[in-house]
Amino acid sequence: MHVRTAIATLAFASAALALPAAAAEELAIGAEAPAFALKGTDGATHALADYVTASKDRKPAAAVVVVFTCNHCPFAMAYEPVLQQMAADYAKRNVQFLLINPNDPTVSPGDTFDKMVERAKEKKFTFPYLYDADQSIAKAYGARVTPHVFLLDDKLQLRYRGRVNDNHKEPEKVQSHDLTAAIDAVLGGSEVATPSTTAFGCGIKWKKAS
Repeated sequence: MHVRTAIATLAFASAALALPAAAAEELAIGAEAPAFALKGTDGATHALADYVTASKDRKPAAAVVVVFTCNHCPFAMAYEPVLQQMAADYAKRNVQFLLINPNDPTVSPGDTFDKMVERAKEKKFTFPYLYDADQSIAKAYGARVTPHVFLLDDKLQLRYRGRVNDNHKEPEKVQSHDLTAAIDAVLGGSEVATPSTTAFGCGIKWKKAS
């Protein structure tokens, strides 16, 4: 084995060993979404199941977009207005957006619950912004970065996972509208043409092993 090949192999192995144990496999397409009930920046507890159940306050959602995100990541921040616009565009078609912050604030001080409340107010979020304090929901979904998208249908089955689109820096230059294409397919009763893409962003800040 050549020296360069050996070094590359060793580096790859070391990188694999360095992956955090929390970075589980992503939820499988077609799988039932793990349930959750998380505290939101509005002070209320938001349960996933409630959004696909009829109540006096709202109709059951036709689809639910779960986005793992955070306060400080430049990728997450860049996609906030994009998600806000999507939520507004799909509101009449009864698509619910739920944003979840899974970051450990002892690792990322800008991601405390209080800071979440501040950001939700500052940016005038129109969707619930939830706190995954013990990171169990991020682990259950296999979320790895912020933002990481999981699109559920009205039966809470996973239909799409991955990125919002292919360009976070220049929205006008987006070539692949992955999330909106997936939402349109679900609402139209069709299969999602590309059900999985690679999410990109800042790695989730997992709790340090004790």
